[in-house]
Amino acid sequence: MKLSSPIYTLKRQAKRLSRDNGMPLHQALNRIATQEGYSDWSHLTATYAKATPAQKIIRQMRPGDMMLIAARPGHGKTLLGLELGALAPRINRTGHVFTLDDTETQVHQRLSQLGYDPAAPGQSIVVDTSDSICADHIMNHLTTAPDKALIVVDYLQLLDQRRSTPQLDHQIQALRSFATQHGAIIVAIAQIDRAFERSAQGLPGVADIRLPNPADLSLFDTRCFLHDGVIQLEKAA
Repeated sequence: MKLSSPIYTLKRQAKRLSRDNGMPLHQALNRIATQEGYSDWSHLTATYAKATPAQKIIRQMRPGDMMLIAARPGHGKTLLGLELGALAPRINRTGHVFTLDDTETQVHQRLSQLGYDPAAPGQSIVVDTSDSICADHIMNHLTTAPDKALIVVDYLQLLDQRRSTPQLDHQIQALRSFATQHGAIIVAIAQIDRAFERSAQGLPGVADIRLPNPADLSLFDTRCFLHDGVIQLEKAA
């Protein structure tokens, strides 16, 4: 059964329904799921997890790949990145999430909303929420079996928020070298500049990615843009 909208859009609808009608969020989620033809939200997410864009993307990933996922807030970039991390065991890898934006509890809640149980056998995912996350931190924590790692970084622009860390461009170059040398797969989540919402574009592009400091985004093999339920993949030239 095809959803009328991507799951993250349905979730936004449920939050709005909950807020506007003063009902608990779980009830609003179940009502949205019922409208989509499912018995409840858990039934919807379990079914959704069987055939999502992430399922297709994960099958295309190869050792040493670097992917950039970019969108404005609320368009599903974090959920897509986390789902790729949760799917890592399907390509014989372990998912590692390094986030400067969420707590571990929030990461697990997001995964649960997608129908994944991080504690279930074969679905383990390593979550790091340290304030010191940067390229060096990531590489130092993957000294064991880096060739079996699928790394999700949430999100790119926060890597150089501290003065003590190298500039963003240097960190991307370091991660590029690490992925190439060890065969790790790296997925970086990035923000789109607010000015995009004032444009007439249908989908954001590389020029719309917010970069507080210059960075060579051509180092990413694949770039993935999301907006209003549409996903577009493009290979770096």
